Formats: sequence, structure tokens, C-alpha cells
Amino acid sequence: MSNRDPRGGASDAGEAPRKGQPKHSASRRRFMKTVGMSSIAAATSGAGIGQAFADEGDAPAKADDTPAAGKTRVKFKINGQMKQIDVAPNVILLDAIRDELQLTGTKKGCDHGQCGACNVHVNGTVINSCLSLAVMHDGDEITTVEGLSENGELHPIQQAFLDEDAYQCGYCTAGQMMTATYVLGSSHIGDSDDAVREAMSGNICRCGAYKNILAAVQSTRGKV
Repeated sequence: MSNRDPRGGASDAGEAPRKGQPKHSASRRRFMKTVGMSSIAAATSGAGIGQAFADEGDAPAKADDTPAAGKTRVKFKINGQMKQIDVAPNVILLDAIRDELQLTGTKKGCDHGQCGACNVHVNGTVINSCLSLAVMHDGDEITTVEGLSENGELHPIQQAFLDEDAYQCGYCTAGQMMTATYVLGSSHIGDSDDAVREAMSGNICRCGAYKNILAAVQSTRGKV
């Protein structure tokens, strides 16, 4: 009596299969070999995919490069340098220049466009920066009083204000200089004293140094 496999099969590998038991034909062996190879390939491929997902998951998250909620990204060139800031839609250009870019030479005076202390150049034109929203200047070229000097040398109008003692408290001086450089560079503005006074009438000097300011402007004519 031969020993039986607990599953009911013969323990002797050489024993012929029992009736009704399927034969392991050559085609079946080929099929099983193919399945085995496919399983290995799938396992190898699966490991690669799993690693790819793991690597992706382990990679540090990219910094969010979008503006914070309620803010708008603005890019412009100021004093020859490209700057990018995120500001609320109601932030005026003056506050963006002073608070975001720390260019405090531009002064906040009346906040109503009546004193000229905040004047800057935008695309070659002098404007009241307190009356203009920062988001309106995306792509613009802006110059503040800090941008007048070059390579450590004073701009001719800055030197003239020193030479002519064209300031007292100095609070309005930056805006006066920005308007003066625009006046001197504009062919449509006459060169008489009256023409200069009229063109600069939007700049208020509460100290009353208008005579010296006029002298500074006129002494710079031809140097700008």
C-alpha cells in the first residue's frame, strides 16, 4: 500500500495521475512559464512605479508662487531695477513705494494730490503717486528721488538745490526735484521764470523757499 498525500494525490512523483486528474501537458507548462515571467516583470515594473510615486510623495512641495488671498502681483522697473510686489487692490503707489520697497525719499504730504511732495516719474511723466493705485502700474518704469543720482554722483538738480539753498525743512524737496527735472526735460514748457512757476505750481513749499527753488531750476537749465 502506497503512502498517500494528505490532499489525495500519490506521494510518488513517478506515479501516474489518477483517472480524471488533468495531465500537465507541454502547452500547460509553457502557459505557466509565461505567467511566471509576466508576474516577475509586473512585480519589477510595479516596484518601479511604486518608487516613482514614493519619490514624488517624498519630494518637498514647491513653494506657492501665487499672491496671497486678496492681493495682486505687480511687476515694474523702479530706479532701473525690476521689482515684484503683492499688494491689495486699494494700495496707492505712494504707499507701495514707501512701505513695500522702503524708498522713503518720496514723501506723504496731503494725500490729496495738492502738495506735490509725493511726485515721481512714471514712464517719463511726473505724477502724484498718492492719487494712483499700485496695481495700475504693472510693467511701468518708475523713477523716485533716489533714482536721480548716478554712480554716487548727485544729479544736477540735486546739486543746484544745495548750491541755491532751495530748501528749509526739506519735506517738499523730493517732490520739487522730481517736478523740476520733468520741467527741464520738457520742450513744451517755456524757460521763462513765469513758465517755470506755472509748471511747478502744484508743488507747495510751506517754508516759502520759492525764490531759491526757482533759482535752482534755472541754474540747472542746459545741464539736464
